[in-house]
Amino acid sequence: MTHTTLPRTTRTTTPPAPRTTGTRPSPAPSAATPDQGPDPLDIWPASTVPLPGEDLAIGGVPLTELAERFGTPAYVLDEDEVRRRCRTYLRAFPDADVYYAAKAFLCRAMAHWVAEEGLGLDVCSAGELELAVTTGFPPERIVLHGNAKSPADLQAALRLGVGRIVIDSTSEIARLAAAVPAGSRQKVLIRVVPGIAAGGHAKIRTGTDDQKFGLSLADGSAQHAITRVLGQPRLELVGLHCHLGSQITAVKPYLSAVRRLVGLLARVHEQHGITLPELDLGGGHGVAYRPGEPALDITGLAAKIRAELAGGCAAAGLPVPRLAVEPGRAIAGPSGVVLYRVLSVKRTGVHTFVAVDGGMSDNPRPALYGVRYAPRLVGRHSTVATEPVTVVGRHCEAGDILASDVQLPGDIRPGDLVAVPVAGAYHLSMASGYNLVGRPPVVAVTSGHARLLVRRESLADIQERDIGL
Repeated sequence: MTHTTLPRTTRTTTPPAPRTTGTRPSPAPSAATPDQGPDPLDIWPASTVPLPGEDLAIGGVPLTELAERFGTPAYVLDEDEVRRRCRTYLRAFPDADVYYAAKAFLCRAMAHWVAEEGLGLDVCSAGELELAVTTGFPPERIVLHGNAKSPADLQAALRLGVGRIVIDSTSEIARLAAAVPAGSRQKVLIRVVPGIAAGGHAKIRTGTDDQKFGLSLADGSAQHAITRVLGQPRLELVGLHCHLGSQITAVKPYLSAVRRLVGLLARVHEQHGITLPELDLGGGHGVAYRPGEPALDITGLAAKIRAELAGGCAAAGLPVPRLAVEPGRAIAGPSGVVLYRVLSVKRTGVHTFVAVDGGMSDNPRPALYGVRYAPRLVGRHSTVATEPVTVVGRHCEAGDILASDVQLPGDIRPGDLVAVPVAGAYHLSMASGYNLVGRPPVVAVTSGHARLLVRRESLADIQERDIGL
Protein backbone atom coordinates (compact mmCIF):
# COMPACT_ATOMS: atom_id res chain seq x y z
CA MET A 1 0.00 0.00 0.00
CA THR A 2 1.28 3.47 -0.81
CA HIS A 3 1.09 6.20 1.78
CA THR A 4 -0.55 9.55 1.44
CA THR A 5 1.80 12.23 2.72
CA LEU A 6 -0.24 14.65 4.77
CA PRO A 7 0.58 18.21 5.75
CA ARG A 8 2.27 18.34 9.13
CA THR A 9 1.45 20.84 11.83
CA THR A 10 4.12 22.29 14.05
CA ARG A 11 3.59 23.15 17.69
CA THR A 12 6.13 24.92 19.82
CA THR A 13 6.40 23.52 23.33
CA THR A 14 9.02 23.62 26.05
CA PRO A 15 8.20 20.86 28.54
CA PRO A 16 6.83 17.58 27.22
CA ALA A 17 3.88 18.03 29.53
CA PRO A 18 1.69 19.87 30.02
CA ARG A 19 1.28 20.45 26.30
CA THR A 20 0.20 23.58 24.47
CA THR A 21 -2.26 23.46 21.62
CA GLY A 22 -0.33 25.50 19.06
CA THR A 23 -1.55 25.48 15.48
CA ARG A 24 -2.98 21.99 15.19
CA PRO A 25 -6.61 22.31 14.09
CA SER A 26 -9.28 21.00 16.39
CA PRO A 27 -11.49 18.17 15.15
CA ALA A 28 -14.88 19.11 13.83
CA PRO A 29 -17.69 18.98 16.40
CA SER A 30 -19.44 15.62 16.50
CA ALA A 31 -22.92 14.71 17.61
CA ALA A 32 -21.24 11.92 19.55
CA THR A 33 -19.74 14.40 22.01
CA PRO A 34 -22.02 17.47 21.93
CA ASP A 35 -21.26 18.58 25.48
CA GLN A 36 -17.48 18.14 25.38
CA GLY A 37 -16.47 20.55 22.64
CA PRO A 38 -13.46 19.68 20.50
CA ASP A 39 -11.96 16.26 20.99
CA PRO A 40 -9.11 16.51 23.52
CA LEU A 41 -5.91 15.66 21.60
CA ASP A 42 -3.50 17.23 24.04
CA ILE A 43 -2.34 13.83 25.30
CA TRP A 44 -1.64 12.59 21.77
CA PRO A 45 1.66 13.08 19.88
CA ALA A 46 2.15 16.63 18.64
CA SER A 47 1.91 15.47 15.02
CA THR A 48 -1.66 14.19 15.50
CA VAL A 49 -4.18 15.79 13.14
CA PRO A 50 -7.87 14.99 12.57
CA LEU A 51 -8.96 13.75 9.14
CA PRO A 52 -12.38 13.40 7.50
CA GLY A 53 -14.44 10.48 8.69
CA GLU A 54 -13.18 10.79 12.28
CA ASP A 55 -9.81 9.37 11.33
CA LEU A 56 -6.57 10.65 12.83
CA ALA A 57 -3.09 10.88 11.34
CA ILE A 58 0.11 10.58 13.35
CA GLY A 59 3.41 11.46 11.75
CA GLY A 60 1.48 12.14 8.57
CA VAL A 61 0.02 8.61 8.31
CA PRO A 62 -3.70 7.86 8.90
CA LEU A 63 -4.38 5.41 11.71
CA THR A 64 -6.84 3.49 9.54
CA GLU A 65 -4.10 2.98 6.98
CA LEU A 66 -1.74 1.70 9.64
CA ALA A 67 -4.35 -0.77 10.89
CA GLU A 68 -4.97 -2.06 7.36
CA ARG A 69 -1.30 -2.44 6.55
CA PHE A 70 0.03 -3.87 9.82
CA GLY A 71 -3.08 -5.40 11.37
CA THR A 72 -4.22 -5.08 14.97
CA PRO A 73 -3.28 -4.92 17.72
CA ALA A 74 -0.40 -2.70 16.69
CA TYR A 75 1.74 -0.16 18.49
CA VAL A 76 2.53 3.07 16.66
CA LEU A 77 5.55 5.10 17.74
CA ASP A 78 6.00 8.69 16.56
CA GLU A 79 9.73 9.07 15.94
CA ASP A 80 9.56 12.86 15.89
CA GLU A 81 7.76 12.90 19.24
CA VAL A 82 10.45 10.71 20.79
CA ARG A 83 13.18 12.99 19.49
CA ARG A 84 11.30 16.15 20.54
CA ARG A 85 10.98 14.88 24.08
CA CYS A 86 14.66 13.93 24.22
CA ARG A 87 15.57 17.46 23.13
CA THR A 88 13.22 18.96 25.71
CA TYR A 89 15.14 17.16 28.46
CA LEU A 90 18.50 18.28 27.11
CA ARG A 91 17.28 21.88 27.01
CA ALA A 92 15.85 21.65 30.52
CA PHE A 93 19.00 19.98 31.93
CA PRO A 94 21.80 21.52 29.83
CA ASP A 95 24.62 20.75 32.27
CA ALA A 96 23.42 17.30 33.30
CA ASP A 97 23.46 13.74 32.01
CA VAL A 98 20.10 12.53 30.72
CA TYR A 99 19.74 8.74 30.59
CA TYR A 100 16.74 7.22 28.83
CA ALA A 101 15.26 4.46 31.03
CA ALA A 102 15.18 1.50 28.66
CA LYS A 103 12.75 -0.47 30.81
CA ALA A 104 9.94 1.79 29.59
CA PHE A 105 10.41 0.51 26.03
CA LEU A 106 13.45 -0.58 24.09
CA CYS A 107 14.10 -1.74 20.57
CA ARG A 108 17.02 -1.15 18.21
CA ALA A 109 15.44 1.92 16.65
CA MET A 110 14.66 3.45 20.03
CA ALA A 111 18.26 2.96 21.15
CA HIS A 112 19.45 4.54 17.90
CA TRP A 113 17.17 7.58 18.24
CA VAL A 114 18.19 8.15 21.85
CA ALA A 115 21.88 7.88 20.97
CA GLU A 116 21.53 10.30 18.07
CA GLU A 117 19.81 12.83 20.31
CA GLY A 118 22.72 12.71 22.77
CA LEU A 119 21.11 10.89 25.70
CA GLY A 120 22.63 8.09 27.71
CA LEU A 121 20.85 4.84 28.50
CA ASP A 122 19.73 3.24 31.76
CA VAL A 123 19.47 -0.56 31.50
CA CYS A 124 18.47 -3.26 33.97
CA SER A 125 19.71 -6.49 32.43
CA ALA A 126 22.28 -8.07 30.15
CA GLY A 127 19.52 -8.36 27.54
CA GLU A 128 18.82 -4.63 27.42
CA LEU A 129 22.55 -3.94 27.54
CA GLU A 130 23.48 -6.31 24.72
CA LEU A 131 20.71 -5.04 22.46
CA ALA A 132 21.81 -1.44 22.95
CA VAL A 133 25.53 -2.07 22.43
CA THR A 134 25.04 -4.29 19.38
CA THR A 135 22.92 -1.47 17.93
CA GLY A 136 25.93 0.80 18.30
CA PHE A 137 25.07 2.58 21.55
CA PRO A 138 28.27 3.80 23.26
CA PRO A 139 28.69 1.61 26.38
CA GLU A 140 30.37 4.42 28.31
CA ARG A 141 27.03 6.27 28.16
CA ILE A 142 25.15 3.36 29.77
CA VAL A 143 24.23 2.89 33.44
CA LEU A 144 23.36 -0.60 34.74
CA HIS A 145 20.67 -0.88 37.42
CA GLY A 146 19.03 -3.77 39.23
CA ASN A 147 18.24 -4.84 42.79
CA ALA A 148 19.41 -8.40 42.04
CA LYS A 149 21.93 -8.34 39.23
CA SER A 150 22.82 -11.80 38.00
CA PRO A 151 26.42 -12.91 37.35
CA ALA A 152 25.59 -12.67 33.64
CA ASP A 153 24.43 -9.06 34.08
CA LEU A 154 27.65 -8.03 35.82
CA GLN A 155 29.87 -9.96 33.44
CA ALA A 156 28.22 -8.36 30.42
CA ALA A 157 28.54 -4.89 31.97
CA LEU A 158 32.25 -5.34 32.67
CA ARG A 159 32.97 -7.00 29.33
CA LEU A 160 31.23 -4.28 27.36
CA GLY A 161 32.56 -1.41 29.48
CA VAL A 162 29.46 0.30 30.84
CA GLY A 163 30.01 3.76 32.25
CA ARG A 164 28.36 3.24 35.64
CA ILE A 165 27.00 0.37 37.73
CA VAL A 166 24.52 1.28 40.45
CA ILE A 167 25.11 -0.75 43.62
CA ASP A 168 21.80 -1.72 45.16
CA SER A 169 22.84 -3.93 48.10
CA THR A 170 25.88 -4.54 50.29
CA SER A 171 26.16 -8.15 49.09
CA GLU A 172 26.72 -6.86 45.58
CA ILE A 173 29.86 -4.94 46.51
CA ALA A 174 32.22 -7.90 47.01
CA ARG A 175 30.75 -9.81 44.04
CA LEU A 176 31.27 -6.89 41.70
CA ALA A 177 34.74 -6.09 43.00
CA ALA A 178 35.81 -9.70 42.52
CA ALA A 179 34.58 -9.67 38.93
CA VAL A 180 36.45 -6.51 37.90
CA PRO A 181 39.63 -7.45 35.98
CA ALA A 182 42.92 -6.85 37.75
CA GLY A 183 44.47 -3.49 36.97
CA SER A 184 41.15 -1.77 36.19
CA ARG A 185 38.46 0.05 38.16
CA GLN A 186 34.71 0.17 37.65
CA LYS A 187 32.84 3.41 38.33
CA VAL A 188 29.87 2.87 40.64
CA LEU A 189 27.03 4.77 42.29
CA ILE A 190 25.30 3.86 45.56
CA ARG A 191 21.51 3.71 45.34
CA VAL A 192 20.20 5.53 48.40
CA VAL A 193 16.68 5.18 49.81
CA PRO A 194 15.92 8.69 51.11
CA GLY A 195 12.69 7.80 52.93
CA ILE A 196 10.36 9.79 50.67
CA ALA A 197 6.96 8.47 49.54
CA ALA A 198 6.14 9.51 45.99
CA GLY A 199 4.53 7.88 42.97
CA GLY A 200 1.19 7.14 41.37
CA HIS A 201 0.63 3.72 43.02
CA ALA A 202 1.98 1.80 46.00
CA LYS A 203 3.61 -0.76 43.69
CA ILE A 204 5.73 1.86 41.96
CA ARG A 205 6.96 3.83 45.00
CA THR A 206 10.62 3.09 45.54
CA GLY A 207 11.83 5.91 47.77
CA THR A 208 10.71 4.39 51.08
CA ASP A 209 12.22 1.71 53.31
CA ASP A 210 9.40 -0.83 52.85
CA GLN A 211 10.38 -2.01 49.37
CA LYS A 212 13.17 -3.99 47.72
CA PHE A 213 15.35 -1.29 46.18
CA GLY A 214 18.38 0.55 47.47
CA LEU A 215 20.17 1.18 50.74
CA SER A 216 18.46 3.04 53.55
CA LEU A 217 19.59 6.45 54.66
CA ALA A 218 17.64 6.18 57.91
CA ASP A 219 19.20 2.96 59.25
CA GLY A 220 22.75 3.68 58.13
CA SER A 221 22.88 1.06 55.36
CA ALA A 222 23.81 3.65 52.74
CA GLN A 223 26.68 5.01 54.84
CA HIS A 224 27.92 1.47 55.55
CA ALA A 225 27.87 0.62 51.82
CA ILE A 226 29.83 3.77 51.02
CA THR A 227 32.53 2.80 53.50
CA ARG A 228 32.76 -0.70 52.05
CA VAL A 229 33.00 0.52 48.46
CA LEU A 230 35.75 2.96 49.39
CA GLY A 231 37.68 -0.03 50.72
CA GLN A 232 37.57 -1.82 47.37
CA PRO A 233 40.51 -0.79 45.14
CA ARG A 234 38.77 -2.07 41.99
CA LEU A 235 35.68 0.06 42.55
CA GLU A 236 35.58 3.82 42.06
CA LEU A 237 32.72 5.49 43.92
CA VAL A 238 31.70 8.50 41.83
CA GLY A 239 28.37 9.46 43.35
CA LEU A 240 24.95 8.77 44.79
CA HIS A 241 21.77 7.63 43.11
CA CYS A 242 18.13 7.60 44.14
CA HIS A 243 14.84 6.84 42.43
CA LEU A 244 11.66 7.86 44.22
CA GLY A 245 9.11 5.99 42.14
CA SER A 246 7.01 6.42 39.01
CA GLN A 247 4.24 8.72 37.81
CA ILE A 248 5.31 11.55 40.09
CA THR A 249 3.61 14.80 39.13
CA ALA A 250 4.88 17.11 41.90
CA VAL A 251 8.29 18.78 42.22
CA LYS A 252 8.41 18.75 46.02
CA PRO A 253 9.53 15.10 46.47
CA TYR A 254 12.55 15.68 44.23
CA LEU A 255 13.57 18.76 46.22
CA SER A 256 13.27 16.77 49.46
CA ALA A 257 15.49 14.08 47.92
CA VAL A 258 18.10 16.68 46.92
CA ARG A 259 18.24 18.02 50.49
CA ARG A 260 18.71 14.58 52.01
CA LEU A 261 21.30 13.47 49.49
CA VAL A 262 23.28 16.69 49.84
CA GLY A 263 23.30 15.98 53.57
CA LEU A 264 24.78 12.55 52.85
CA LEU A 265 27.36 14.05 50.50
CA ALA A 266 28.40 16.38 53.33
CA ARG A 267 28.74 13.46 55.76
CA VAL A 268 30.85 11.52 53.25
CA HIS A 269 33.13 14.52 52.89
CA GLU A 270 33.41 14.93 56.66
CA GLN A 271 34.00 11.26 57.46
CA HIS A 272 36.11 10.18 54.49
CA GLY A 273 37.61 13.43 53.20
CA ILE A 274 36.31 12.90 49.66
CA THR A 275 33.93 14.86 47.48
CA LEU A 276 31.64 12.74 45.33
CA PRO A 277 31.24 14.42 41.93
CA GLU A 278 27.90 12.96 40.73
CA LEU A 279 24.26 12.92 41.86
CA ASP A 280 21.67 10.89 39.93
CA LEU A 281 18.05 11.65 40.84
CA GLY A 282 16.51 8.89 38.72
CA GLY A 283 13.26 9.45 36.86
CA GLY A 284 9.61 8.73 37.52
CA HIS A 285 8.37 11.90 35.82
CA GLY A 286 4.60 11.65 35.49
CA VAL A 287 2.59 12.07 32.29
CA ALA A 288 -1.13 12.56 31.66
CA TYR A 289 -2.94 9.43 30.48
CA ARG A 290 -6.30 11.18 30.14
CA PRO A 291 -7.18 14.77 29.22
CA GLY A 292 -7.02 17.09 32.20
CA GLU A 293 -4.79 14.87 34.32
CA PRO A 294 -1.70 16.46 35.88
CA ALA A 295 1.75 15.96 34.41
CA LEU A 296 5.17 16.95 35.66
CA ASP A 297 6.52 20.22 34.27
CA ILE A 298 10.03 19.20 33.24
CA THR A 299 11.37 22.71 32.70
CA GLY A 300 10.08 23.84 36.09
CA LEU A 301 11.45 20.70 37.73
CA ALA A 302 14.92 21.32 36.29
CA ALA A 303 15.05 24.93 37.42
CA LYS A 304 13.95 24.12 40.97
CA ILE A 305 16.31 21.17 41.30
CA ARG A 306 19.25 23.27 40.16
CA ALA A 307 18.38 26.02 42.65
CA GLU A 308 17.91 23.55 45.52
CA LEU A 309 21.14 21.74 44.70
CA ALA A 310 23.17 24.93 44.41
CA GLY A 311 21.79 26.34 47.66
CA GLY A 312 22.27 23.11 49.57
CA CYS A 313 25.85 22.63 48.39
CA ALA A 314 26.73 26.23 49.16
CA ALA A 315 25.42 25.86 52.70
CA ALA A 316 27.39 22.62 53.14
CA GLY A 317 30.56 24.06 51.65
CA LEU A 318 30.55 21.54 48.79
CA PRO A 319 31.00 21.96 45.05
CA VAL A 320 27.83 21.26 43.06
CA PRO A 321 27.95 17.67 41.75
CA ARG A 322 27.12 16.82 38.16
CA LEU A 323 23.43 16.03 37.98
CA ALA A 324 21.83 13.10 36.15
CA VAL A 325 18.18 12.20 35.49
CA GLU A 326 16.62 9.06 34.02
CA PRO A 327 13.32 9.70 32.19
CA GLY A 328 11.63 6.75 30.53
CA ARG A 329 7.84 7.03 30.52
CA ALA A 330 7.99 10.81 29.91
CA ILE A 331 9.80 10.18 26.62
CA ALA A 332 8.26 6.94 25.35
CA GLY A 333 4.74 7.04 26.84
CA PRO A 334 3.12 9.98 25.02
CA SER A 335 5.01 9.07 21.82
CA GLY A 336 3.05 5.84 21.38
CA VAL A 337 -0.49 4.86 20.39
CA VAL A 338 -1.98 1.37 20.30
CA LEU A 339 -4.60 0.29 17.76
CA TYR A 340 -7.21 -2.37 18.54
CA ARG A 341 -10.07 -3.86 16.54
CA VAL A 342 -13.39 -4.40 18.32
CA LEU A 343 -14.35 -8.09 18.41
CA SER A 344 -17.61 -7.99 20.35
CA VAL A 345 -19.98 -5.72 22.24
CA LYS A 346 -21.89 -7.22 25.17
CA ARG A 347 -24.59 -5.46 27.16
CA THR A 348 -25.19 -7.02 30.57
CA GLY A 349 -27.63 -5.14 32.76
CA VAL A 350 -26.31 -1.61 33.10
CA HIS A 351 -22.85 -2.53 31.82
CA THR A 352 -21.55 -2.47 28.27
CA PHE A 353 -18.37 -4.41 27.55
CA VAL A 354 -16.43 -3.64 24.39
CA ALA A 355 -13.98 -6.49 23.76
CA VAL A 356 -10.94 -5.86 21.58
CA ASP A 357 -8.30 -8.10 20.00
CA GLY A 358 -5.59 -7.29 22.56
CA GLY A 359 -5.57 -7.01 26.30
CA MET A 360 -3.47 -7.70 29.35
CA SER A 361 -0.88 -9.67 27.36
CA ASP A 362 0.17 -6.47 25.59
CA ASN A 363 -0.77 -4.02 28.35
CA PRO A 364 -0.85 -5.38 31.92
CA ARG A 365 -0.78 -1.93 33.53
CA PRO A 366 -4.53 -1.57 34.21
CA ALA A 367 -4.56 -4.99 35.90
CA LEU A 368 -1.42 -4.19 37.90
CA TYR A 369 -1.97 -0.55 38.82
CA GLY A 370 -5.56 0.33 37.95
CA VAL A 371 -4.39 2.76 35.28
CA ARG A 372 -7.09 4.59 33.33
CA TYR A 373 -6.85 5.43 29.63
CA ALA A 374 -8.85 7.45 27.09
CA PRO A 375 -9.63 5.18 24.11
CA ARG A 376 -11.13 6.75 21.00
CA LEU A 377 -13.13 5.42 18.07
CA VAL A 378 -11.32 6.26 14.82
CA GLY A 379 -12.14 5.77 11.16
CA ARG A 380 -15.92 6.04 11.43
CA HIS A 381 -18.18 9.01 12.07
CA SER A 382 -20.94 8.33 14.57
CA THR A 383 -24.00 10.49 15.14
CA VAL A 384 -25.02 8.52 18.23
CA ALA A 385 -24.39 9.97 21.67
CA THR A 386 -21.62 8.49 23.77
CA GLU A 387 -22.28 6.20 26.69
CA PRO A 388 -20.08 4.73 29.42
CA VAL A 389 -18.48 1.43 28.44
CA THR A 390 -15.71 -0.82 29.70
CA VAL A 391 -13.07 -1.76 27.14
CA VAL A 392 -11.87 -5.28 27.88
CA GLY A 393 -9.32 -7.63 26.39
CA ARG A 394 -9.60 -11.11 24.93
CA HIS A 395 -7.92 -13.04 27.74
CA CYS A 396 -9.37 -15.50 30.22
CA GLU A 397 -9.22 -13.18 33.23
CA ALA A 398 -11.97 -11.04 34.73
CA GLY A 399 -9.26 -8.48 35.43
CA ASP A 400 -8.39 -8.17 31.74
CA ILE A 401 -9.72 -4.62 31.54
CA LEU A 402 -8.04 -1.95 29.41
CA ALA A 403 -10.27 1.04 30.21
CA SER A 404 -13.16 1.29 32.68
CA ASP A 405 -16.12 3.65 32.45
CA VAL A 406 -15.05 5.50 29.31
CA GLN A 407 -17.22 7.34 26.83
CA LEU A 408 -17.58 5.76 23.38
CA PRO A 409 -20.40 6.09 20.83
CA GLY A 410 -23.47 4.02 21.70
CA ASP A 411 -23.39 2.30 18.32
CA ILE A 412 -19.85 0.94 18.65
CA ARG A 413 -19.74 -2.45 16.99
CA PRO A 414 -17.47 -5.32 15.98
CA GLY A 415 -14.97 -4.27 13.34
CA ASP A 416 -14.56 -0.74 14.67
CA LEU A 417 -11.06 0.60 15.20
CA VAL A 418 -10.17 1.91 18.66
CA ALA A 419 -7.00 3.87 19.38
CA VAL A 420 -5.50 4.41 22.83
CA PRO A 421 -2.95 7.21 23.28
CA VAL A 422 -0.03 7.38 25.74
CA ALA A 423 0.76 3.75 25.01
CA GLY A 424 4.50 3.90 24.39
CA ALA A 425 5.78 2.97 27.85
CA TYR A 426 5.41 -0.19 29.94
CA HIS A 427 3.06 -1.90 27.51
CA LEU A 428 5.18 -4.10 25.28
CA SER A 429 8.10 -3.99 27.68
CA MET A 430 5.86 -5.79 30.21
CA ALA A 431 4.01 -7.94 27.66
CA SER A 432 3.49 -11.65 28.30
CA GLY A 433 2.72 -14.82 26.39
CA TYR A 434 -0.65 -15.29 28.04
CA ASN A 435 -3.02 -17.48 25.99
CA LEU A 436 -0.23 -17.66 23.35
CA VAL A 437 -1.77 -14.86 21.31
CA GLY A 438 1.60 -13.36 20.33
CA ARG A 439 2.87 -9.87 21.01
CA PRO A 440 1.89 -7.02 18.66
CA PRO A 441 4.26 -5.27 16.25
CA VAL A 442 5.79 -1.82 16.68
CA VAL A 443 5.50 0.60 13.78
CA ALA A 444 7.36 3.89 13.47
CA VAL A 445 5.82 6.89 11.71
CA THR A 446 7.51 10.06 10.54
CA SER A 447 7.07 12.51 7.64
CA GLY A 448 4.19 10.60 6.09
CA HIS A 449 5.92 7.23 6.09
CA ALA A 450 5.53 4.12 8.25
CA ARG A 451 8.01 1.32 8.79
CA LEU A 452 8.04 -1.82 10.87
CA LEU A 453 10.43 -1.74 13.84
CA VAL A 454 9.43 -4.94 15.64
CA ARG A 455 7.44 -7.58 13.79
CA ARG A 456 4.39 -9.32 15.20
CA GLU A 457 5.14 -12.45 17.23
CA SER A 458 3.70 -15.33 15.24
CA LEU A 459 2.43 -18.77 16.21
CA ALA A 460 5.53 -20.17 14.53
CA ASP A 461 7.73 -18.06 16.85
CA ILE A 462 5.93 -19.47 19.86
CA GLN A 463 6.05 -23.07 18.63
CA GLU A 464 9.77 -22.89 17.81
CA ARG A 465 10.60 -22.35 21.48
CA ASP A 466 8.64 -25.45 22.51
CA ILE A 467 11.22 -28.11 21.68
CA GLY A 468 10.07 -31.30 23.39
CA LEU A 469 7.32 -33.49 24.77
